[in-house]
Amino acid sequence: MAPLRIYRIDAFTTARGEGNPAGVVADARGLGDAQMQAIAAELGHSETAFVLPAQGDDHDLHVRFFSPTTEVPVCGHATVGAHFALALEGGTRGVRRQLTGAGVQQVETREDADGIAVRIHQNPPAFDEPLSDALVRELADALGLAFDELDPRGPVQFVSTGHGKLMVPIRSRERLRTLRPDMARLAALDERTGTRGYFVFTLDVAPDDDALTHGRMFAPGIGIEEDPVTGNANGPMGAWLVKHGLLPARDGEARFRARQRNGAGRGGFMDVAVTVRDGEPVAVAIEGRAVLGEMIER
Repeated sequence: MAPLRIYRIDAFTTARGEGNPAGVVADARGLGDAQMQAIAAELGHSETAFVLPAQGDDHDLHVRFFSPTTEVPVCGHATVGAHFALALEGGTRGVRRQLTGAGVQQVETREDADGIAVRIHQNPPAFDEPLSDALVRELADALGLAFDELDPRGPVQFVSTGHGKLMVPIRSRERLRTLRPDMARLAALDERTGTRGYFVFTLDVAPDDDALTHGRMFAPGIGIEEDPVTGNANGPMGAWLVKHGLLPARDGEARFRARQRNGAGRGGFMDVAVTVRDGEPVAVAIEGRAVLGEMIER
């Protein structure tokens, strides 16, 4: 077996040491499930991507994603990292179809004056029923929020574009910054809330901000207390914003920049595009950039 090429890549950023760090094994042929899980645990990133050959004619490559404790169906920042690593290795630019645990996604890699950009076409958005008020109050308490700090313009609701998150809109960016959730209580709510990821976000931004939204994402139930930047949260959030009349479309598309930063101060950004038909969100794409941390062989 050839040496493994293992990359550490900062995704959803243009600055090293920012964004969301992902592990990438550029050619994972020959690795079993236990080996992949062990590598992901050793690297310690929220997700590590393992690139494998295609299994059929409907896709060009197969990518599996592992958190430090479990396999997850798909991951936005690790997808950016995987396709960025393939570009560094001389892979062709353009569109690739990747098979994931959430189905086949189209991923476009392009290069411009600012470097390499990766655009991910996520699955069509799917919306669960909003949570009951009683459960929302319990969730707010676990997050360290008062019930009236939630933004009343939209419900607390699970939204998925492949690997969904619970959307938790709040009024204040300052409260977003100072949140200190009770992680044990949050993880204990996973079964009843129907999610393993809680995306708390706000539209409270300064007039000169380049972003429409700022968010934080907590997933203690899968070993990730807080994720710095999350593609599978900000993409569904875009669909949620359209669904609840908070993001207007022009010529059938709504576009915006989303920023996310964790409590330790690390974060990044992505650009989100939502295709809108008859007032409803029908497709979501996210685009991000990345920076190489290091590559090791072993």
